[in-house]
This record gives sequence, C-alpha cells and structure tokens, in this order.
Amino acid sequence: MKTSRIAIAGFGGVGRATASLLLSRRARYRKVFGVDVRLLAVCGSRSGAKSPDGLEEEQLGTLENGLSGPAFIEESGADILIEAGPSDFRTGGPGLAYIRSSLSAGRDTIVISKGALVHSGRELRELSRGSGAILKLSGAAAAALPTIDLMEHSFKGCEVLEVEGILNATTNYLLDAMTTRGIGFDEALREAQLDGFAEADPRNDTEGWDTACKLLLLANFGLGADLAMDDLTVEGIQSLSADRIGAWRGQGLVPKLVGRLWSENGAMRAKVGIQTYSLADPFANIRGKNKAIRIVTDAMGETLVIGSGKEPLATAAAALKDLEHVLAVRAG
Repeated sequence: MKTSRIAIAGFGGVGRATASLLLSRRARYRKVFGVDVRLLAVCGSRSGAKSPDGLEEEQLGTLENGLSGPAFIEESGADILIEAGPSDFRTGGPGLAYIRSSLSAGRDTIVISKGALVHSGRELRELSRGSGAILKLSGAAAAALPTIDLMEHSFKGCEVLEVEGILNATTNYLLDAMTTRGIGFDEALREAQLDGFAEADPRNDTEGWDTACKLLLLANFGLGADLAMDDLTVEGIQSLSADRIGAWRGQGLVPKLVGRLWSENGAMRAKVGIQTYSLADPFANIRGKNKAIRIVTDAMGETLVIGSGKEPLATAAAALKDLEHVLAVRAG
C-alpha cells in the first residue's frame, strides 16, 4: 500500500481541526484510495510535533518549542503540506514562506489561508507549474461553500460571463441582523463577537477585504485572470446607517455585501460593495451566516449555490476535500 505523508503548518483552531479530521478519516483513505495517510508533522509559529511513524491524536496536545518553519516541514519528509496559518494579504506572511518552499520542492500543497495566494499568486502558480506540485485552495476560497471547484470542474467547456458572491459570513450576519431586526451596526457586531465568529478586529470583514481576497482567488485561480488588489474597487458596510437600511426596507430591497466579477471590453473587472436585491431574488434570502455564489455561463445558464458550515470544521473539511483530489491523482 502506498503511503502519503502529511504536514500541517499553522496549528490554531483550523489547523487542529484539520489534523483531527484527517486522523479520523485514515480508514476511508485506505479503502477508497489504497493509501496509508500519516500525519508526520504539525507546527505553529514557534513550536511543533513530529514523528516518522505518524502522529496520533494524543500527541497533538503538547508541542515542542523550536519545531517550526519551512525547514522543519522539509526535514519531516512530508510529501503533502496543508498550510493553515494566519492570513495577511498585504505581506503574504506567514504562510508565503511555507508555500513557496513547499512548491519549489515539488511538494503538493493545500492552502487554507488566503494572504499568500492574494499577495504572490502569480509566483505560486508558476512554482506549481514548474515543479509539477499540485496546488489546491478550496479552504481559502470560501471554504464550505464550493466556489473554485465549480469553475475548475463543473463549468469546463463553458465561458463564465459573470460571478456574484456573498462570500463573507460575518458581514452577511451583520446585514441580516440590521435589516430584519432593526438593530444598529455596533450592536450586531457585538452579538457576532460574543457568538465567537466575528474577529476582535473585524475590519478585514466589515471593510470588504476578506470578500475582495476571495474574489481575487476566484478570478486568478478559477478563471485564469491576473488581477491584483489595486484593480478592485472595495467598499464595506462599516458606514452603513440605520436610515439607509430603513429606506431600502421601505422599497422592499435587501442589502448584501457582494463581490462581482464580469467581463468588459475583453478584460475582467472586479468589485466589492453593497448591492440591493428585491425579495424575489434568491440573494435577498441568504440569511445569517450563510454564503452564496451565483455563476452565469454562456452554455449552462445561471447556477446558484448556497452553503454554510460550522467553523472550524467546515474549513477543515474543505481542505481535506482538496486532499482527496490530490490522493486520487497521485494514487492513480
């Protein structure tokens, strides 16, 4: 039986959930792919754990200082890296160093954090092509909501004409609370933070940057574009007033923070901002923490997908969906 050796870089909530879910699925990997999957190494920013025979769940509770960094992953002998660290699209770090090193070495790489892919996407795509390493990113591109999969697989043979997505759960929750319950932005945000899914510093979400990052991944990795953040118009919801919400409600309109991609004069355009929808539009009825994507193609018409999942399990599952794609290719 073939052996697949996995390392996880980034061991916060998502990394730990990914490790636990992976270990629980080893019997499935043996049965479906004929592959013995072993978790050789995990690391956070300063500490980690490793075992040449594979780590077990009970070994993940205590990490050893100093076991971290791209060299640690290289030395582990892993042939697949799952990168699950913090995300900073302005610098690409800290994941960029891990991903760059992994792809350069020909190691198949599954990316959950968005920052490096937004910051250095072109370079990472070229490294993947040059080394033959598979690069997958479902966990970064809206996680439990299948987005990039649709473009890579479901719409082959079609031309994608337009993409429209509610891609951020936090802002959708806030707008839904403000619209349906008439509460203000600050109160809705406090609720979301107390519920544990809004960040203590929510600006990447509320100012539209998280949606913009996901939109860039869809454009560049899903549709072959080469857009940068400077090519987007990005507006958030942080300045939305109760009066404006009330006016839309009076007109029967529902506001959503939406990322859009479309073709104009042969070039791809991208924008993030508030769009309003009539109650007859499915987007008006995307409630709470749900997300959605609508894709219009030339031959298959319009496709709408709605999804949500409990975090961090949903993101971990999206990454392991990518792992199964990799195992299918390598085992075949």
